[in-house]
Amino acid sequence: MKFTVKEVLQFVTENDVKFVRLVFFDIFGVKKNISVMAQELERVFEFGVHITASDIDGFGGAENTDLLLFPDPSTLKVLPWRPQQGRVVRLLCDVRMPDGTPFACDVRNILKNAVEKSEQMGFHSRAGFACEFYLFRADDNGNPTRIPQDRAGYLDVAPLDRGENVRRQICLTLEEMEIEPLSSHHENGPGQNEIDFKPSDLLSAADDFMTFKTVVKTAAASNGLFASFMPKPLPDKSGNGMHIHLMLKKYGFNIFKDRGDGISDNARHFMAGILKHAAEMTVFFNPLANSYERFGAYKAPETVDWSYQNLNTLIRLPEVKTEDARLDFRSPDPSCNPYLAFALLLYAGLEGIEQELPLCEPSEIGTQSKKLPHSLAQAVELAKHSDFVQSCLPQAVYDNYIRMTEEIVSRSLQSAEQKSLLENRYFEII
Repeated sequence: MKFTVKEVLQFVTENDVKFVRLVFFDIFGVKKNISVMAQELERVFEFGVHITASDIDGFGGAENTDLLLFPDPSTLKVLPWRPQQGRVVRLLCDVRMPDGTPFACDVRNILKNAVEKSEQMGFHSRAGFACEFYLFRADDNGNPTRIPQDRAGYLDVAPLDRGENVRRQICLTLEEMEIEPLSSHHENGPGQNEIDFKPSDLLSAADDFMTFKTVVKTAAASNGLFASFMPKPLPDKSGNGMHIHLMLKKYGFNIFKDRGDGISDNARHFMAGILKHAAEMTVFFNPLANSYERFGAYKAPETVDWSYQNLNTLIRLPEVKTEDARLDFRSPDPSCNPYLAFALLLYAGLEGIEQELPLCEPSEIGTQSKKLPHSLAQAVELAKHSDFVQSCLPQAVYDNYIRMTEEIVSRSLQSAEQKSLLENRYFEII
């Protein structure tokens, strides 16, 4: 349900809401928030809430000292795990300059602009996602360990699968928040789980992904466990992927559906655009050094190709004979910022349509030679020399993202002890 300002204020008054969390994200998708008392919300809708930009990674230095958060009323969600008396709700925010203009580093606004371009070209996009995560035991002090909750494998059941009650709690909590999970199951790795989601508009899908990560972390903690979305938390086991399921329609027709004579020309051009720019966009889909330990194993892609059925390719087109036909983009992992990932994916595909780029033959046995970057260092170098990526993102976002990623590369190349400390930090925060 999409709320208006008036409806939000009425809901807050009638449902014993006492605290309102105003949420936004930095350029890496790290969630930030500030809480206000419910009686302040009407003023906040009109005048915003002040934050200090220089204290947010990637938001700039002294030249961008002051920013304002303006809640988006359509994103109202009650937090079900908080007390029912004196309720807590959450609103996602637009980030603006003091004069009211959009802030360049507001990642939700970047995705809105990409969707607007798509619609101007007559294409209506929807996205779902399938996300994997590990459940680890916590020690006696509640600190995370690297001991998986169970030793189950793909689609195993209880009692070998010990995650089913946590997954149930996650799915029911999401439904309370009007977010629609599609399915859930145990994945290949010990203690590894996956939840898939129904498609929605791209902005809602990105919003839901960020909410999903919070729900998973909260549900795990309430069960004495620790959830990690780190791309490769266990070096010899399956990594965590975040597959993007993208649907595109024009004149009401799904461009990826095979109506008897193959997929449409628009679908072929769209995929060609993504494949053309895949390598230079990879740093935005896989922003950690640990991300690259996942590629090439346990069906995680490493080649820039596509197929109908091959699980090892970057792009798959399953179910092309049905109305559920979609593009599955398989390289991203859960450490990515979904707002930037969705925006770049859409821009690349639309460029392919605009330029009518030809699509290579499908690679059903994974024989294409071009590969994704093999390290974060290589990925950031490709992005640094990409006119395409630079044209898609505001200059401040592009410059800050590249600079901060280079700092991650530098730290990951230091001593083994320092690298271990960095990896442990990501293990806990991702």
